[in-house]
Amino acid sequence: MSTDPETTDDTEPGTPDAAAEDDARESVDTGEAGAGGTGEAAGRDAAEAGGAAEAGNAEAGDAGETEGGAETGGEGEAAGRLSEAEAELAAQRMERERIERRKAARSEPITAGAKLSGKAADLLAAVRAVESGRQPVAPVFAEPAPARRRPAPEPARRPQPTEAAPAPSAPAPETVAAVRRVLTDGGAPDTLAPQVAAALGEGADQRLRADPWQLLRVAGVRPEQADGFARALLGAECGPDDERRGRAVTGWLLEQAALAGHTALEMPALVAALAQRGVPDAEAAVHDAVAEGEALVFQDALDPAAPEPEEDEERPVRVLVGLERYALAEESLADGLARLIDSVPKEGGPAERWEEAAAAVRGSAAELVRAAGAHGLVLHTGGEASLTDLATLLRAADGLGLRAWAATHTPLGRDRFATSWTGASSTGASRPDGSPADTAPDAVPRVATVAGLLSGAEGPDRDAEGALDLDLLVVLDAPQLDVETAALLVESLPDGARLVLAGDPAVLWSAGPGRVFADLLAARACPQVASRVPDSGPLGELVSGIGVGELNQVEAPGKEVVIVPVRDAGEAVHRTVQLVADSVPRAIGVPAERTQVITPGHGGAAGTRALNAALKERLNPGPGRFGGFDPGDRVVYSPAPGRTLPGQVVKADADGLHLSCGGASVVVPKERVEQSVRHGWALTAHQAVGNRWPAVVVVLPGDAAHSLSRPWVYTAFGRAERHLSVVHGVEQALPRAVAEVPAKPRTTRLPVLLRAQLPTTG
Repeated sequence: MSTDPETTDDTEPGTPDAAAEDDARESVDTGEAGAGGTGEAAGRDAAEAGGAAEAGNAEAGDAGETEGGAETGGEGEAAGRLSEAEAELAAQRMERERIERRKAARSEPITAGAKLSGKAADLLAAVRAVESGRQPVAPVFAEPAPARRRPAPEPARRPQPTEAAPAPSAPAPETVAAVRRVLTDGGAPDTLAPQVAAALGEGADQRLRADPWQLLRVAGVRPEQADGFARALLGAECGPDDERRGRAVTGWLLEQAALAGHTALEMPALVAALAQRGVPDAEAAVHDAVAEGEALVFQDALDPAAPEPEEDEERPVRVLVGLERYALAEESLADGLARLIDSVPKEGGPAERWEEAAAAVRGSAAELVRAAGAHGLVLHTGGEASLTDLATLLRAADGLGLRAWAATHTPLGRDRFATSWTGASSTGASRPDGSPADTAPDAVPRVATVAGLLSGAEGPDRDAEGALDLDLLVVLDAPQLDVETAALLVESLPDGARLVLAGDPAVLWSAGPGRVFADLLAARACPQVASRVPDSGPLGELVSGIGVGELNQVEAPGKEVVIVPVRDAGEAVHRTVQLVADSVPRAIGVPAERTQVITPGHGGAAGTRALNAALKERLNPGPGRFGGFDPGDRVVYSPAPGRTLPGQVVKADADGLHLSCGGASVVVPKERVEQSVRHGWALTAHQAVGNRWPAVVVVLPGDAAHSLSRPWVYTAFGRAERHLSVVHGVEQALPRAVAEVPAKPRTTRLPVLLRAQLPTTG
């Protein structure tokens, strides 16, 4: 294996000569082996407010901004029928209403303690940059068992929920017009009016005029820009000590923390961040936000296992502040998990039949079947090869007459798991005497995506109470569950159902706030089964080593791993295009359309924008007549925050941009194209997680060296099935990051809430 990268500077693009191009081609043809990776750069606010809170993984912030663009700019959509995204959002609203009704019934509710500075065009550019993904949002700171049933037939797919809520309507034109007048008076771009009206709702113009800092509710607006807007509207009465400013900046900081993965912030970290933002009395600002219901305060015991203190003593606590939506989601999730754990008895039910099913398979698959038979919640860890364990479990449940479903993070993951299902009977299912097990080899796998399951577009029917009509749910890619999605999913399960959360704990955490899977693994509140099915081959050996902090040299006789050293960002882009368009198809046999490029971020001279522009020019040149897109363009579509669907442009017409995503036809209205569609030849690791491709080209520009992390490298390298090329310009920062830079911590409350629900936890 040969690696000889030279020092690079991503800010100084160069033009490689013909010899450099030949070197890149020769690297693939001769099979130079190596590895590389990086993490996405953290924003300035993360450094400012991170402090004790350890601002979360910048890739999560980047992903949050990428996906978040889909929420804005939806004005004028047709209301006749629901799109997949609208159905999903409507279903989530209905689930949240159910959660809130459950909370209202609890006896112990949650305790809650002008002109811009710069040109108006700067504000407009900042907002558009966030909405379109051209610039990341800067992160600031993570009953009895059911009766045995006969195997259920494959349910028919439904395009939307049986009782779909009405599609969200755009703000009324008169509301937008009134907001536009206020923005003009304050020197802000009037094109922000639809976003402001959508964020503030009815009477948005009056609310904005009375409290100009409400402008911070629009994605991409920063405190200094809102300050300039407020000065233009309020004049002399505007000051840094204004209570309205303190409340708004507090909420803004908590939202930025959520984009970085935190569900709450420790009080000292929040106070410090407010002080850095020029709030004179930061503690008073927090108390004011809590009093107005814009934030909640929690006091969590530092040592929940410690005995009750004496009357004259106080128990040491950690004071946290968070937004209501994430507090509600975390508490609901803890309640739901405790319900699942307690609803399946440890004895009784078809225990003998589960034991028979476990005896019919081998290894970790047998452990998983046995654990799922006796417990309502089970955690399963492992890499790509461990999917066979999960397929074996589903086959066993099907043989017992249970209604069993699997759910994946992406459509590509769904299709990949269906393939694993086909091979499960040959890899793990046999009787002790060696004869084949009765695991229904011809059964059709019941697999959906998590989003489709929640929206009703995929999966089983729901019962009269709105719960999913199933007995066992296996969730793959569990590390990608944020607290809100996890809460919605758990609330959708009926009493007595079994839930298996499965995934690779070494990959990047969710794009949204929380670290559900990691928190559950640490809590040890339920059985945990580690797969003993290893990932094979040079790629499996390489990625497995990265997972334990070792960047090993691997033998790659079939050119499975190739290093392409680069000197600067311009050469990195050039060689990436040459690899995708020429070398990989010729030497490896994987066409360009099945090769995925992964790079640390969207910006920079070797980010997704620069790479996608170069790849489009080579692979599908065209004028980009519809929002920069042409038929045949490879794209990624974000129908909702936290979701990225790879696809291809089919055509464009008056209805919008027509895409094919995972075999499904999608029409994106023209007013939402800029916010929710990007070119997709090159992705970030967070956009790529949950998917795999035959060939992957990971691009590591020199300016990414400071933000490398083990989870990013593990995730990016692990997306390759047959071949990995690494365009490497970070020198020794790569092995140092793999060995020394783990995932940045996220502040969450789920472990504390689980300990309260399950006193024996921990």
